[in-house]
Amino acid sequence: MSRPADAAARRAERREHADYTGAVYGSMLAASVVVGAGSLGEFPRLELILLLLLTGGVFWIAHVHATLFGERLAQRSLNRRIVARACRDEWPIVKAAVPPTVAVAVSPLLGLDMPGTLWLALGVAITGQVGWSVAAARRAGAAWREVAITATVNLLLGLLIVTFKLVLKH
Repeated sequence: MSRPADAAARRAERREHADYTGAVYGSMLAASVVVGAGSLGEFPRLELILLLLLTGGVFWIAHVHATLFGERLAQRSLNRRIVARACRDEWPIVKAAVPPTVAVAVSPLLGLDMPGTLWLALGVAITGQVGWSVAAARRAGAAWREVAITATVNLLLGLLIVTFKLVLKH
């Protein structure tokens, strides 16, 4: 098999075994960051963009570290391949921060003030959370009833985050 064919086969295998847990988690994390943003400084959109991306990055590093620490506890030697796999497997946490970040970045083009920007970013994050959970369930071959249950649970978790934003006005 040629190198391009090998690479294509590896990508197809990764897609087949994709785990969307990190994306669901990352979307929920992004929603929480938006809710917790509260009072931002002189450049609130830029600060929120940085906060979303940097928080996603920190949680990605924490998850990679936890995965690698678990490998060591299981008495497995770490090598470059294992570290790369852990980094790749946890990357959806960071990727999930991108859509709400883009929403913040384009909000001035939509004529939104900062409160409107926060609501847009929150809505995008929660939509991502529900969407990733549905994608994960479908990829796992779940029955439509199970897909509906996971979507509902994730929507309720998102609405719980919205409730926190409404109650904890800051």
